[in-house]
Amino acid sequence: MKIVLAPDKFKGSLTAPEVAAALAEGIREVLPGAELILVPVADGGEGTVTAALGAGFSPRRARVSGPTGQPLTAEFAVDTPGSRAVVEMAAASGLDVLPGGIKDARNATSLGTGQLIRAALDAGAREIVLGVGGSACTDGGAGMLQGLGARFTDDAGNELPLGGAALARIAEADLGGLDARLDAATLVLAADVDNPLLGERGAAAVFGPQKGATPSDVAELDAALARFAKVLGAAMGGLAAAAKDAPGAGAAGGVGYAALALGAQRRRGIDVVVEFTGLREKLEGAALVVTGEGSLDAQSLSGKAPVGVATVARAHGVPAVAVCGRNQLDENTRRAAGFDSVHALLDLEADVDVCLREARRLVRETGRLIADGLVRDRLEGTSDPLTNVDIESRKESVR
Repeated sequence: MKIVLAPDKFKGSLTAPEVAAALAEGIREVLPGAELILVPVADGGEGTVTAALGAGFSPRRARVSGPTGQPLTAEFAVDTPGSRAVVEMAAASGLDVLPGGIKDARNATSLGTGQLIRAALDAGAREIVLGVGGSACTDGGAGMLQGLGARFTDDAGNELPLGGAALARIAEADLGGLDARLDAATLVLAADVDNPLLGERGAAAVFGPQKGATPSDVAELDAALARFAKVLGAAMGGLAAAAKDAPGAGAAGGVGYAALALGAQRRRGIDVVVEFTGLREKLEGAALVVTGEGSLDAQSLSGKAPVGVATVARAHGVPAVAVCGRNQLDENTRRAAGFDSVHALLDLEADVDVCLREARRLVRETGRLIADGLVRDRLEGTSDPLTNVDIESRKESVR
């Protein structure tokens, strides 16, 4: 029996490879002869580089500027031929790498993301996938462009400080120093959000508060981004002039806008990950795919990895089950999302803190539950291999 394990991370407790490994351990306790194919996935945000490494890409590291200027080492992934790279914005300019976790919505920069893209070009990449989830900045991608060689100045010809707030003073965009290798490279923007750059659905209004922006900061940043778009659009013309209104321009504090201005192709993150992991090919002949993430909820329906995996599985006629820490989908939504069943850690352990602390043990036990169901249904000769075993009978055994 072939079973594909394609989970995303359980944020705050397990990485996607750790979830897949724990599931595999549990399934092998019941089905030692099963062929288990581990394919950790992501939705284009944090964990995308990890998914690429799991698919056989090689790790590379670069020293870049962090979101508030402190240097840090960020990892990216390059495929075996060296022509394709996966870059994760969160690794260079993300909330999780803020010193002390202190947010700075007005001044945080995407400079390190541009430096990371340049490092990928140095590694020989001619196609670069840019995953943009989890960013700490609202600078319209100005920092990213600066990391690639652009210069932005005020009325006096002084170079602007980094960060979104400073863009209120931009007067000129000098793009003569942009890395020439970008002309021959393909940039893929892995972004699920369809927000424009500006306005009530824009980068500042929708995502700024998550990065520490107050209501007055939001208004200031939105006005600064509008000025930046006007100056950059005049300097670049073409795509850049229209990019501010394009779906996805507001992604990652406006980094989506800068990427689109450079001619990036916008794709759903999970679609990109499915492609470079070879998930479709690995589903051939599978009896089951197990996917999941920390929380299955309404947001999961908007381009998150588990639903993407279930959609691909359905197209291949493979049943899909989901494993999660918490399940907030009702039965109708669960079925519509493509899951034959959902197994939540909170069904085994009601204490959230214990679920977070002992996630690996509980995921392993969930793997056993899934395998038990497969065995039972084989013995009973039922056509549905996914009927849940009695959760209550298991609770005492996992404590």
